[in-house]
Amino acid sequence: MRLLWKLVILLPLINACAGDGPFRRPVFTQEPQDVTFPLDSAWPAVALRCAGDGHPPPRYRWRRNGTDLDLSASSHYRLDGGNLVVSSPPTGQDEATYQCLATNLLGTILSRKAKLQFAYLEDFESKARSAVSVREGQGVVLLCGSPPHVGGVSYAWTFNDDPLQEDNRRFVSQETGSLYIAKVEPSDVGNYTCSVTSRDARRSVRGPPTPLVQRPDGAMGEYEPKIEVRFPDTLPTAQGSRAQLECFALGNPVPDISWRRLDGSPLPGKVKYSESQATLEIPNFQQEDEGFYECTAGNLRGRNLAKGQLVFYAFPEWEQKIQDTHLSVYDSLFWECRARGKPSPWYTWLKDGERLGPQERIQVENGTLTITMLNVSDSGVYQCAAENKFRVIYADAELRVLASAPDFSKNPIKKTSVIQVGGDIAIACRPQAAPRATVSWRRGTQGLQPSRRVFLSEDGSLRIRNVTRADAGPYTCVAANQFGVARSTGSLVVKERTVLTVPPAPLDLTVGESVVLSCQVAHDPSMDVEFAWSFDGRAVDLKRGSAHFERIGGGSVGDLMIRNIQLSHSGKYVCTVRTPLESLSAEADVIVRGPPGPPEDVRVEHISATTSQVRWRPGPDNNSPIQIFTVQARTPFSVGWQAVSTVPEVLGGQTSEATAVGLSPWVEHELRVVAGNSIGIGEPSKPSELFRTKASAPTVVPTNIQGGGGSRSELVVTWEVKVGVYNSEGEGVPSTVSIVYSGEDEPRLAPRGTSVQSFSASEMEVSWTAIAWNRNTGRVLGYEVLYWTDDPREPTMGKIRVRGNVTTTTITGLRANTVYFASIRAYNTGGTGPSSPPVNVTTRKSPPSQPPANIAWKLTNSKLCLNWEHVRTTENESEVLGYKILYRQNRQSETHVLETNDTSAELLVPFEEGYLIEIRTVSDGGDGSSSEEIRIPKMSSLSSRGAPDVAEPGLRCLSVAVLILYRFAIQPLV
Repeated sequence: MRLLWKLVILLPLINACAGDGPFRRPVFTQEPQDVTFPLDSAWPAVALRCAGDGHPPPRYRWRRNGTDLDLSASSHYRLDGGNLVVSSPPTGQDEATYQCLATNLLGTILSRKAKLQFAYLEDFESKARSAVSVREGQGVVLLCGSPPHVGGVSYAWTFNDDPLQEDNRRFVSQETGSLYIAKVEPSDVGNYTCSVTSRDARRSVRGPPTPLVQRPDGAMGEYEPKIEVRFPDTLPTAQGSRAQLECFALGNPVPDISWRRLDGSPLPGKVKYSESQATLEIPNFQQEDEGFYECTAGNLRGRNLAKGQLVFYAFPEWEQKIQDTHLSVYDSLFWECRARGKPSPWYTWLKDGERLGPQERIQVENGTLTITMLNVSDSGVYQCAAENKFRVIYADAELRVLASAPDFSKNPIKKTSVIQVGGDIAIACRPQAAPRATVSWRRGTQGLQPSRRVFLSEDGSLRIRNVTRADAGPYTCVAANQFGVARSTGSLVVKERTVLTVPPAPLDLTVGESVVLSCQVAHDPSMDVEFAWSFDGRAVDLKRGSAHFERIGGGSVGDLMIRNIQLSHSGKYVCTVRTPLESLSAEADVIVRGPPGPPEDVRVEHISATTSQVRWRPGPDNNSPIQIFTVQARTPFSVGWQAVSTVPEVLGGQTSEATAVGLSPWVEHELRVVAGNSIGIGEPSKPSELFRTKASAPTVVPTNIQGGGGSRSELVVTWEVKVGVYNSEGEGVPSTVSIVYSGEDEPRLAPRGTSVQSFSASEMEVSWTAIAWNRNTGRVLGYEVLYWTDDPREPTMGKIRVRGNVTTTTITGLRANTVYFASIRAYNTGGTGPSSPPVNVTTRKSPPSQPPANIAWKLTNSKLCLNWEHVRTTENESEVLGYKILYRQNRQSETHVLETNDTSAELLVPFEEGYLIEIRTVSDGGDGSSSEEIRIPKMSSLSSRGAPDVAEPGLRCLSVAVLILYRFAIQPLV
């Protein structure tokens, strides 16, 4: 009961801080950093920086070496905002580790640790230094005698007041400050002075000079190297820092310095060396740079070694931080933080700046924190600290434990939910409550119970499947916990579903046609419907004045009309129907076919007096395979372009070259190529380059000169004269006197209504409609049928002429199961007219190649029973439709035929006569192979041997009634 009263008292404050309220926990915007302050600085105070953010704004306090600073007890410390100002430093207690704490109503956070120290650099002692006496060739070490200091320093030397330049003989150690001369030379005699600089103390001091004099007892002999500057046996190095190793030796001759790794791996490529090789520097030190390093100093007298280990360490870095968490009373909290570092960090937990240890409800284990049965007092700011011996880092987060009655003010039930018949809907119920509210639903005034269609989700949502009209109405969510009850109501509106009743259908069209793509729907009359069309993924422009596209219909009709359709209109059309509740779409493929495009790259080669070879590349087939090419020629003497004869005569769709024949000698020509398909004849190619045929001497005497053989549009001329021929090569023999007439025009129209069908594996019949003759069409003497295959491996082509008004012909001798094309053109004495569009047909498969086998027969009295096995065909053969039985009497040539669909038959044969019988298959491709001839002896010879019943073994005789023609009489078979 006491706990409940505490919760009730705290509820207003908790609710104010919950959700999207104005309260924010404190966070640091600036944390204190290590400070090294010059001891003799003119500034009277030093400041440690600390700033934070939060609402309300945080208040600040500080800790020194883990103990709270009482700022009111001393004027030595004061706060400037969040900064700690130390006045009149230093005192012995001021050099310490400091931490800043920021606090507001939601909790307290503790900053990182910052060290405050004071740097100074004292003067050298003023007394003079004794001279150092050495022999020539001897090594020497001059000590700097660094004065007392705090903070980092650097060393430099002068020689006779000039800066000393290091080389392979002379080295200044930044660790000891001493000057090392590997081998003294006479030029080294003089005064040496050491200077010390402290960047932290912002001061530099210079010591007294040290004289170096040469002993008069002669030069020193050669000796092996002696290493005077060594690096530590173990040197911890932080990740990303700069590692520096020093190694220098005295010796005569001057030793050479070299470096290596003891594990045999190469030195990092990023290493740097000093001029004398005495310093090895590794920038940006990483884990792979860790290991043992060795310095070798060598000369002619020997060598000496120094080695040590670089040990990698890394400050802790966060891999997983804790996050702000809002939970209800009685819930459980689990937080985990994780950091990497070397050595591996350990973890501690803090709440509002104070260390948190295990308690009855609190478990702390490594980087995890668990608190069960939360109450409001658990609210606060928590920190996870990850620490190794080099650094400590903090991650912070707020735990807000909430206790409140259900409240819909921020998340009310949706006022109106709209769904279609047959759909599924979820109505969310998300009140704010702590602890979580228990949710129930009501429809009108009645409680709503789960059923096969109605579900109550764990999150409180109401889900209804397969919605019907009867489900419409008001729905109320009721939320309750121990602190109160709240309700929120919304309405469910049910609409009819939109259905695509007439979707667009695939179309196969010819250029120039107009078509309507349907798109019609049935929909709820209370909803607006919007139609949109796209073509190959791009919206169709339906603006007024569009050359090809127009939207027709209204309301539930959104048809698309395409006028004068073009090849570019081939593609995928999608009709999209949108309502406020859904979007439907249907698609259809439209293929637009047209005559072929013009052939390309027409080239003429191998020109003679009357022939030339022409090559070309086919143009686009425009969605209908090219079936035929025609070569046309133009000369200065022709009227326009004329078709020329070619070899081969029929140019199928796979042809790309031909020989033009019948050209005029010594005449300029142009050639072009025209392609045709089942749609029609396409545009001609560009003309070839102009060429002249070669000259040719006349070789034939003109005879039988008469009229009727000229070209079109020539003047009719008659004369009695002699006709001769000549050219630049000579004069021909003159003809006899004749009367000649001008010729007639060839037919101008192509036959229409061309069709073709196959009757067997080797035959097809071609039909067409005759051309009605008049002055405009030209006289027709007959028709020429061109046929060909389009197989590049085994091309076939042929031509048949029929005279008169014949409109059908049968072509035989064809290959089985092959696509043949056919085209018709009319002819007269003037030549042939244009060809009809090609049509095609596939000949039937070959007839069965295997004859009937295992033929058995039985002769009883005058009844002959036959039986055989069904013939099985291969994939490229026509199926067996039946069988033919061919039989004749001995010594007779007349053969009779009996057809049956079975594999058995009965024949009535007269006495005193023998028979010869063959059986063959019947198929769409024609008759198949015949069996071997079977000889049936006459009955009298069988009876004389006392054998009234004669049969082949294994005969199965089925009764099949047949009629046999014998001696012009039809006798029934019983």
